[in-house]
Amino acid sequence: MDLEGFEDENPFEQDIDHIQSESSSLSKVAIYEPSSPPPHLAPALSPSSPPHQPPFPSGELHGGTAPQFKTDFCCARDRYLHNSDDFELTITDAQKTSAGTSSPYIVYVIRTGNAEARHRYSEFESLRESLGRLYPTLIVPPIPDKQTIGDYAVKQGKAKEDATLIARRKRMLQTFLNRLARHPILSTEHVFHRFLDGEVSWGEVLNSPPITLLPKNILKAPSHNPTDQNATQAYSALPNPSAAHPLRRPDQRFLDSEAFTIKFANHMSGPMEKTTRRVVKRWSDYAQDHADLGAALNGFSLNERNELAAAIEKTGQAVDTTYVSTTKLLQEVEQNWAEPLHEYTQFASIIKKLLAYRHQKHVQYEMTQDVLENKREQLEELEKSEKEARRLEDALSRGRATGPTIPTPGDGEGEGTVTSDTSPAQSSHLPAHPGANPARRRTRAPGMGLINALSYTLHGMMDVDPETARRNSITKTRESISTLEDALHLAAQDLKYSSSTIQADLDRFQRQKVADFREMGIAMAQAHRDWCKKNLEAWEEAKREIEKIPDHPNKAPFPPEGGPSTSADEPIAPSPANRRDSTATVNGR
Repeated sequence: MDLEGFEDENPFEQDIDHIQSESSSLSKVAIYEPSSPPPHLAPALSPSSPPHQPPFPSGELHGGTAPQFKTDFCCARDRYLHNSDDFELTITDAQKTSAGTSSPYIVYVIRTGNAEARHRYSEFESLRESLGRLYPTLIVPPIPDKQTIGDYAVKQGKAKEDATLIARRKRMLQTFLNRLARHPILSTEHVFHRFLDGEVSWGEVLNSPPITLLPKNILKAPSHNPTDQNATQAYSALPNPSAAHPLRRPDQRFLDSEAFTIKFANHMSGPMEKTTRRVVKRWSDYAQDHADLGAALNGFSLNERNELAAAIEKTGQAVDTTYVSTTKLLQEVEQNWAEPLHEYTQFASIIKKLLAYRHQKHVQYEMTQDVLENKREQLEELEKSEKEARRLEDALSRGRATGPTIPTPGDGEGEGTVTSDTSPAQSSHLPAHPGANPARRRTRAPGMGLINALSYTLHGMMDVDPETARRNSITKTRESISTLEDALHLAAQDLKYSSSTIQADLDRFQRQKVADFREMGIAMAQAHRDWCKKNLEAWEEAKREIEKIPDHPNKAPFPPEGGPSTSADEPIAPSPANRRDSTATVNGR
């Protein structure tokens, strides 16, 4: 199976009702070429059925011009999100409340234009889960992790009220909402709009369509519209493969994507996050050391007088400034570097699951092919048996029609004789199997083992007719083949759609990743620049104050080499050259 045939294909732009049907067998459907569904399945796959996925903007998919703004809106939130690109969803506050429950919890206040909604963390979690099931071929952004058991063990009852955790969740949940709002497909989902609407109960949204129409097993539903109820019966014939099932003919593009994703995830969760945590810890220790040193210098300045006291105090203030600026730098590193890095570690896990879904769809297609081929071989064998049985039956009929008369038992030899053609019911069939009549049934036939005798008896009790059973098997196998042919077509359509859509969203994600890492690098550079400027100003002030300290009063400086001689009573004017070089100790001179 070569997927190169539709590498640039956009499934959102296809009108399946107008795609030319292929004349080849359904068992050999080209999953990389457009094909039309059977007439009775067309409504299940046609975009005319109530879809919840609008088309990708072409610019977002293929790097063209910017997408055009929408002209039709489903609600006020939709209008706000798509009227312009200059918008921002903000979480303005995190409030403690106990409305509707006996225990308090934290709600996050979301502002969308003039509207305001309040949701707790578990509702953000259910929103993301619902979007992931509604759109199994799209990369749904992550939300911040749940609290660990260790957090509850350390903080106990105060774990949910930790100010640092709440502030971090506010930032990352706001990022999550804005990523959804800027996604070309997810931003148009009305479930998302209702989440932003403060007048709608989220419990009501979760217990109404389209959420309630989602199947339990997402693999038994169309990729383009999992809520389509018309396709439920058609998809029930598809197998349910595992993510570990191997493929006979995998697509190299997605093998490469999977390998790159694993490498990216390992690097993000390994060296990058570990090094970042180590850097943050060292900067934190550095800031704490300066806080202690600044306090010590400020206390020391109280024991001195005049210029020395002022210089020590100014030095302590410079150290305090370093502490404050380092603390701010730590906050910048945490918000603009560490948190986005962790978010991309989560993105890598999401992409793994997305590729696993596509892998299962591919396995589902191959397994359906295998089952269909087996059924066809089985039908061929049954048809061969049926032809052989009819041939033998015809031969026996011809032999009995031309053979001698058969005397009837019990009477005289010359009385009651009939020819073979006077009793077609007896001459056209072999002797029937003993039926359910106890008088005719044997418990054990001569020469049979125990298992064979048991089987013989059971068949007699069921009154099985081999010919009828064979013909029923042929009918059922043909029906099964017809169902599997339809299922194979559905699997081919799903695989084609999933491959193209996932590839398109991976391309969009790659562009997003490049832009995000560029912003992260710029933010880090600006934070370090501001840290350096702030510290430089404070230490230059301290230097000017230190230079006001008079020279040592008990020792006259040595005259410079080659300079004019002076008498013992004439003091030598101080000069920077006579002062001790503070770098001598550092440089080992």
